[in-house]
Amino acid sequence: MTAGAGVDEQRLRSLVRDVPDFPKPGVVFKDITPLLADAGALAAAVEAMAGSAPACDVVAGVEARGFLLATPVALALGVGFVPIRKPGKLPWRTRTCTYDLEYGTDSVEVHEDAVGPGARVLLVDDVLATGGTAAASGALLSGLGATVVGLSVLIELGFLDGRARLQGFDVSSVLTF
Repeated sequence: MTAGAGVDEQRLRSLVRDVPDFPKPGVVFKDITPLLADAGALAAAVEAMAGSAPACDVVAGVEARGFLLATPVALALGVGFVPIRKPGKLPWRTRTCTYDLEYGTDSVEVHEDAVGPGARVLLVDDVLATGGTAAASGALLSGLGATVVGLSVLIELGFLDGRARLQGFDVSSVLTF
């Protein structure tokens, strides 16, 4: 499902910059900072992400660019925000999950009391690539007893088929490359 109904996708696409060989050779990084700097484009992206969201109790955002989108999406939905961070960044007791990226491995953590049993969580990130980060984040939240009701991303890299790792997730994206 694409969340871009009514959104000027061409304009948003024009504000996503390709950065070759970042963070390592062979990777073409999708830089959203020009889009974030444009108030109208940012508002349109957040509106599209919130507009396609299923009912939820809280929005969880994945560090770091996911925070930039998850917080305004949470506000638009009238719910709270939960950070999912890199190891060692959260100040209290955490749960950790390690996963594979398209260019290595990484880990994410969440406070062990971030969500309770039965909480309906919308997961938000900037990019869906191979699905590793979203799958690990979903596993963390599920491990706390929550239900991930959806994943909303600004950009989906369709050629990497990240959705294949996310069986059972209701995935929506504003832009697909």
